[in-house]
Amino acid sequence: MKKVLFLVSLSFLSSTINAQPLVNESDVLRGSLNENRDWFDIKKYVIDVTPNYETKSIVGVVSWKALAVKPSKKIQIDLQVPMVIDSILLWPNLNDSLTPIRLQFSRSNNIALAQIDKTIPKGQQFGLTIFYHGVPKEATRPPWDGGWIWKKDNNGQPWMSVACQGLGASVWYPCKDHQSDEPEEGAVLSMQVPKDKNLIAIGNGRRIPEQKWSPNNTYNKFSWQVTNPINNYNIIPYIGDYVGWKETYKGLKGKLDISYWVLRADSAKAVEQFKQVPKMLEAFEYWFGPYPFYEDGFQMVQSPHLGMEHQSAIAYGNKFMNGYLGRDLSGSGWGLKWDFIIVHESGHEWFANNITTKDIADMWVHEGFTNYSETLFTEYFYGKKAGDEYNYGIRKNIQNDIPVIGTYGVNQEGSGDMYPKGSSLLHTIRHAINNDSLFRSILMGLNKQFYHQTVTTQEVENYISSRAGFGFQKVFDQYLRTIQIPLLSYSYNEKEKIFTYEYKDCVTGFNLPLHFSYLGKKYSFMPLDYQPQQRLIQEPNFNLQDFVKTIESQYYIRLAQVK
Repeated sequence: MKKVLFLVSLSFLSSTINAQPLVNESDVLRGSLNENRDWFDIKKYVIDVTPNYETKSIVGVVSWKALAVKPSKKIQIDLQVPMVIDSILLWPNLNDSLTPIRLQFSRSNNIALAQIDKTIPKGQQFGLTIFYHGVPKEATRPPWDGGWIWKKDNNGQPWMSVACQGLGASVWYPCKDHQSDEPEEGAVLSMQVPKDKNLIAIGNGRRIPEQKWSPNNTYNKFSWQVTNPINNYNIIPYIGDYVGWKETYKGLKGKLDISYWVLRADSAKAVEQFKQVPKMLEAFEYWFGPYPFYEDGFQMVQSPHLGMEHQSAIAYGNKFMNGYLGRDLSGSGWGLKWDFIIVHESGHEWFANNITTKDIADMWVHEGFTNYSETLFTEYFYGKKAGDEYNYGIRKNIQNDIPVIGTYGVNQEGSGDMYPKGSSLLHTIRHAINNDSLFRSILMGLNKQFYHQTVTTQEVENYISSRAGFGFQKVFDQYLRTIQIPLLSYSYNEKEKIFTYEYKDCVTGFNLPLHFSYLGKKYSFMPLDYQPQQRLIQEPNFNLQDFVKTIESQYYIRLAQVK
């Protein structure tokens, strides 16, 4: 989500910024699976946190359930400064009831390195409990600038949450802060809030029964659980003066429980705006297959920031307006027909939450597909022409500053173009496949093949090429790994009716097919790089400008006439 919000202000930035950010030691420790991280697999997180609104601080305890995949004597724990780790307890074997071992540890920047005296053997499940406290980084401009959010609603009630995509979940709780390792058994999030504030705390998934707690009887405890794998940055608390209601959606896998949570003062307008949620589910289950988390339900939660794809508990802050805060990012008019945050952030349930990239360098898989979900939603309800127009409109946001794919192993995303350029790439490939039924089956197949998995871009690229029956590798290389947009150079001999064309400014072997219709006739061109080809076009009403515009509207390429 983070960068799509950023796109609206890109025009104010200097066009000279075209280099990848510098890398430091913290980036490497976050972004790599070093020997202190690669030896264990996280199975489950149990998080218990008590926020203090007045001091903007939190006190918490987090328990890990993990599996040793190879022996080791050191373990890296990610927790960003200025948060403080108080103590770490180790249960070497979760299958017995031995007394936990207190671990010695050292801190370096945003990690703790704990020493394990006795090696945990491969295949053994172990537990880690970390007690911590501190004043977490405060988000000054969420969700672009992440951290804890301490706000008040219009009635003066505390309103708290977290936005930490990119920044990392370790900004507020100790974890293995790497996208490749999701807890397969899910997570539990418990929150303690003062009784006298009448606050409700909401988390991902379903609420679980509260147990007797709090010897001083001044707090209410709210506990929530997801049973499916979940990204670290998606585990999020929402705390405020919420009211809620429920409905049931009859989807592809049966009944889906939907819950809505909004501030008390906004409930009336929310009821009307959130009628778009079932429509979103209808469109996306058609294109992508079943919603991936029926077991955990679906929630739309009003947030003190614009929005984020928090799994099974989507953050919503679009002020109950259609468009992006009332604006159409495509300029086509179609983007004002629906609520951007409801559509975009929910689309991430399939691409980001169901299918998650192992390294954030491949985040185009999250953002490109989800940006394209906007086109697909528009097409589903308003027709193919509307979808084409919406997709063409968002191209204006593409900067072509740096490659879409970032640098691996250093916690570094690529260009913000991953949103509109990723979407334009998929629209281009769709037209090149020239079979919408097959293209739809590829989208559904991705969500089935990689169901609840972490992936690489190469796996996704290979799957698309394999299912399409065409090698799109050079196409992916062109749009994801370079900043050059391929040029279709052409000329037309009016006398002989010959259209001559070839690709330029492209990677060697670029082979994007062009299938389109013009004046009721179907055309199939197979341009090659720097190899002119010719086609006889004898249409009586042929107009070169309209012919070229037809190609440009469906494919993200440049076209230039050779005089």
